[in-house]
Amino acid sequence: MARDWALFLHLLGVLLFVGGGVAATSLRLLAIGKARPSESAVLLRAVRPLVPLVGGGLLLTLGAGVWLAHELGVPYDASWLRWTYVLVAWLLVVGAVAGRSDRRTRELAERVATQGDGTSEELTRRLRDPVALALDLSMLGATIAIVALMVWKP
Repeated sequence: MARDWALFLHLLGVLLFVGGGVAATSLRLLAIGKARPSESAVLLRAVRPLVPLVGGGLLLTLGAGVWLAHELGVPYDASWLRWTYVLVAWLLVVGAVAGRSDRRTRELAERVATQGDGTSEELTRRLRDPVALALDLSMLGATIAIVALMVWKP
């Protein structure tokens, strides 16, 4: 019975974590192609409520995952779990850096939108910033890798 609850909570956490992360990245990428800053601002603003969903999902995934590993007798130092821990650390560090950058971009989009909603070279540059995009995409890649590790346990 405990194993079933651990598995259920672990999978629920994964759904929240992955779903929120994919949605946030998708909204960020969709904001790039918008003609008006107000449209970009709406999409970037929609990311904000997803952040606690991703964070809570990650905590639930980790907590229930440890419980599930205990129930199944999986050693905590298994190589696939060590790689998962590394990827989670990457997500936390990069998420903090990218989150600040994305917040500044959202604030700029909102400011430009209230000042006539005209084109802004600075906003376009920030939305297309290759470093910010690489960080966001690396988090998506790390998320996919974590799911792959969970499923195939090499």
